[in-house]
Amino acid sequence: MEQQAVDELLELLDLEDIEVNVFRGVSPKVETQRVFGGQVAGQALVAAARTVDRDRSVNSLHAYFLRPGDPSVPILYEVDRLRDGRSFTNRRVVAIQHGRPIFNLTASFHVAEEGFDHQDTPDPSVPPADELPDFRSRWAPWKDVLGDWYDRPRPIDTRYVDWTPPDRKEPLPPHQRVWIRADGRLPDDPLLHACVLTYASDMTLLDTTLLPHGGTYVDGQLQMASLDHAMWFHRPFRADEWLLYDQDTPSASDARGLARGLIFTSDGDLVVSVVQEGLIRPVRPIGG
Repeated sequence: MEQQAVDELLELLDLEDIEVNVFRGVSPKVETQRVFGGQVAGQALVAAARTVDRDRSVNSLHAYFLRPGDPSVPILYEVDRLRDGRSFTNRRVVAIQHGRPIFNLTASFHVAEEGFDHQDTPDPSVPPADELPDFRSRWAPWKDVLGDWYDRPRPIDTRYVDWTPPDRKEPLPPHQRVWIRADGRLPDDPLLHACVLTYASDMTLLDTTLLPHGGTYVDGQLQMASLDHAMWFHRPFRADEWLLYDQDTPSASDARGLARGLIFTSDGDLVVSVVQEGLIRPVRPIGG
C-alpha cells in the first residue's frame, strides 16, 4: 500500500479558505509541464462542496479545461452559488492562475430520495484486481526508460484487465477495462471519496481513444489534452475499494477523441458514469 501517497493526495485536496467563496489549492512538487487535469477537477469539486449543506451529495459535474495549469503557482478557485433549492444545489467554480481562468466546473448536489432503480452490469468474466499486475510489475521491463517516474509513489493503484505492452504497433478494439482504487485508507466522508474518484477518473480515459489506431505515440508524436469532462454519480461507493472502470471510445475525428466510462464496484453496482472529450492531435502526419 502507498498510504503516504494517499495522505499526500488528501492534503492536495484540502484547499485553503481565502475568503467567502474563494479557495486556494497547490500542486505536488513534481517536475511536470502542466497541472494534471484530475487534480484541478478534484480540487474544484472540493471548492464547490465547501459551500453546500452536508445533507446533499454530488450527483453530477460538467467541466471544461480552458488552459494548461502552471504547477509552480497556486490555483485560486472562485465559487458562484447558482442555486439552493429544496432538492438540488448548483455551484459553478472557476479555477484561476495568472489572472486568467484555466478551468471551469458546474456541479449539482442532491438530497437523497427514494425512486426507480435499475442499472447496467459488468462482464462477470473480468478477473479480480488482485490477480492482475500493478504499475511496477507491468512496467518493469521498461523501468530504465521511465527513470524516476517508475519509482514515484502513486496514490491510485491501477490494474489493467486489457493491458497491452507500450511498444505495441497493431490497432486494438476500442475498449479497455481497468481496476482502480486509492492505494491506502481514506476517511469515511462520502464527498471525499467522490473527489478522489474525480481525480482518478482522468488517469486512463483519454488513452482509450488511441487504441483503434495502433502504435504508442511516444517521442513527441502526439499532443494530448483533456478538453471537457462529465461525471454522473449514481450510488454510494468507497474510492479505497476496487472499482472497475469499463471504458470505450465511440468516435475520433477532427483531432478530437471521445471516451466513455462506466465505474462498477467489485459487487457489480454501477456507481459512476463518465464521458470525456480530448485533443488527440498527431504531431506527425497520419501514416507518415
